[in-house]
Amino acid sequence: MSNRRLDWAIAAGVAASLVVAGHPATAPGYALLALSGLVLAARRTAPVAVLAATGLLALGYQATGADVPVVAFLFAVYSTMRAGHRVVTLAGSVLMLATLPLAALVSPRDLTTYEAFAQTRDVLQIAWLIAAAAAGEALRQAERRADEAERTREETARRRAGEERLHIARELHDSLTHQISVIKLQAEVAVHLAQKRGEDVPESLLVIRDAGREAARELRATLEALRDDDKNPPHGINDVPGLVERARSTGLDARLTIEGSHDDVPAAVERTAYRIVQESLTNIARHSAAVSAQVHLDYRPDALIVRVDDDGEPVAGNPLPGVGLLGMRERVTALGGHLQAAPRSEGGFRVRAELPVVQP
Repeated sequence: MSNRRLDWAIAAGVAASLVVAGHPATAPGYALLALSGLVLAARRTAPVAVLAATGLLALGYQATGADVPVVAFLFAVYSTMRAGHRVVTLAGSVLMLATLPLAALVSPRDLTTYEAFAQTRDVLQIAWLIAAAAAGEALRQAERRADEAERTREETARRRAGEERLHIARELHDSLTHQISVIKLQAEVAVHLAQKRGEDVPESLLVIRDAGREAARELRATLEALRDDDKNPPHGINDVPGLVERARSTGLDARLTIEGSHDDVPAAVERTAYRIVQESLTNIARHSAAVSAQVHLDYRPDALIVRVDDDGEPVAGNPLPGVGLLGMRERVTALGGHLQAAPRSEGGFRVRAELPVVQP
């Protein structure tokens, strides 16, 4: 049974029990009894409103002469405590205890003050209030601990998966680097021997040599992050200007603008910001015919905004995101941020990441 159906079943049951047990002197009293139970259907979505409604309705049917415990109000106390509204629950309970005798005094049964207070003890005892509030608080704490345990398990699983992927990537890096180095070395030796003998060097051999050099260079640049350890401290925001300068040395008109101060930026956010700029500039150099690129860092009280724009030609069709873009998205998501990577309306491409500086 869903929570919604369960709430309606409880509300209907409480309403029926109040109508059967209560004997108000007027017909409106029965309506107040029934409505007092039915409003419990909204106790999950609006616990404070339900607490106020059940309290007022209980005062109403007590004033009509119905001598029945305020069961619906106790359910509401449980629900508000479970939702974490401790102060509201305490204030509502105290107010209810103080006003119930007044409702009994104005009822048509013509009670004395002593009898009114005695009836209040019968329909709402302090022990009932304490039990209902304690049950709600106990369940709230249990749910919170369960959520924390689940979150811890998920974080542990993600960390272990990341460590395993890093291990695999390092092994792959070592293997590919070795094989490509062998290919490049053999091609260079063959070219050298052919030139030494005065023979014509086959074009395919030159292509293999140049491709080997380029592959080795790109592999080292792409997988540089795999070598970050205690001996090689990870890069941060202070290293971003160096990235821009290296991009300018390749002929790209790269500019960096910075707004705000990064004194309180966590180290994990700094590393991610650096990687986003690094990967974005690398993608511009490899896949775009861009002439210029703009790197913008905006430090805000609650987030660091990283934006990299270029004026390159858009890629034809709808290409799938590469490993670099997927890696950026994973890093940003792990920090609870958002990443946007798409062509700009005015031309070129934009990578924009919003990284929270207050980590959960």
